[in-house]
Amino acid sequence: MTIKLRPGTPADAETCGQIIFDAFSAISSQLNFPSDFPAHEVGIGVASMLLSHPGFYSVVAEDDGIVVGSNFLDERCSVAGLGHVTVSPTQQNSGVGRRLMQHMLDRAEERGYPGVRLLQSTYHSRSLALYASTNFDVRGICSVVQGPQVREQVPGRTVRAITSADLDRCNRLCFRIHGHDRSGEVGDSVQQGMGLVVESGDRITGYTTGIGFFGHSVGEGNDDVKALIAGSTEYSGPGLIVPARNTDLLRWCLNHDLRIVQNMTLMTIGLYNEPQGAWLPSILM
Repeated sequence: MTIKLRPGTPADAETCGQIIFDAFSAISSQLNFPSDFPAHEVGIGVASMLLSHPGFYSVVAEDDGIVVGSNFLDERCSVAGLGHVTVSPTQQNSGVGRRLMQHMLDRAEERGYPGVRLLQSTYHSRSLALYASTNFDVRGICSVVQGPQVREQVPGRTVRAITSADLDRCNRLCFRIHGHDRSGEVGDSVQQGMGLVVESGDRITGYTTGIGFFGHSVGEGNDDVKALIAGSTEYSGPGLIVPARNTDLLRWCLNHDLRIVQNMTLMTIGLYNEPQGAWLPSILM
């Protein structure tokens, strides 16, 4: 087997998307967990989005000219977010995943990112071993929850759509919570019409780029994040990701008929500041 790595292109979307679906379906069905990508069309849609977005760096692995795996790096803010390593089931446990991972870590170092973050499905022990062996540190456990829309008004909080005029205040709030902003993602949420802000009086006290797998949220406190969850009309993808040690927020979700679908491990390399407030990560952190 001769593996070569090259940058991904939009023309790779169908092949990479099929591999994403196949890889997740194989391990999730083996362990009796729902797949993050329940149909191959979902995998292709995600791959197409990532391969065509200028804020993501992509790499594919080829064996004799045939694509057998891929990985993506979110480069939209000062701390990089690493997507799942996906390798065709026929090529797993052959070192392809490690090469894809190391390529991305080299890329992050070359571009001067002070830190890289990811979320790993806890049931997948092989991927945990891969990330731990490449010097990722475990920072906590998060629970993916899904269910009916929460219909509740949080006292003292008003939720509305985010606008371009909110960007500076949202970025400052994120910096207070995480020690860095996520301006690229917040800007995308404005363009896509996906983002929300929550206000208390005349202050923005929280925002979300979308409640669900690919959106992140921050708030001064749990009431701000609760208001954002209740103000969202859907929880996209497998669900929203809640830090499990925030028991007040997780319990609130469970008490509103949301249910835990799976748990994920938050892992980082390099810069990491303990969040000073309430937050929900995206799958790309």
